Amino acid sequence: MSSRPPRFPPYPIRGVRVLHQKQNCAPQFALIVVDFEPAEAEGVAFEVAEGLAVEYEPADEVPHFLAAAAAGIEEHLSLPEHGVVAAARVVLRQVRADTFGSSRLAFRIAGYLAARAALERTARAESSEAQL
Repeated sequence: MSSRPPRFPPYPIRGVRVLHQKQNCAPQFALIVVDFEPAEAEGVAFEVAEGLAVEYEPADEVPHFLAAAAAGIEEHLSLPEHGVVAAARVVLRQVRADTFGSSRLAFRIAGYLAARAALERTARAESSEAQL
C-alpha cells in the first residue's frame, strides 16, 4: 500500500522574499515577495495582492513578468524529487523591476527560487520538530 505524498504547503508561509540579481553583460533583476497558503484543490493558484503597483516602463511587460514568476513557482513545486503535492494559493505581495535587467527569465528564476525557499522553510521546521 502506497501513501500519498504530503501536500504543500502544510501551513501558511508568509513573506518569502527573493532578490534575483545577476550583474554581467546580460544583467538580470527581479524582486518578489510572496505568501504560500494551503489550498483545497491541488495545483498552484497564483494571484496578485489587491492594490499592488509596479513601476516599470513599458508597463505592458509587467503582466508577462508576473506570469513568468508564477510559472517558475509552479515549475519548481512540480518537481518529483520534492515528494510533495502542490496545493497552494500563492499571493504576490511585492514586486520590483529594473529597466536594465528585468525580463521574463529573471522573474521566472525568482519564482523558482521563491518556491525553493518556501520548501526549505518547511523542511527546516519539520527538522526542528523532529529534534524536539
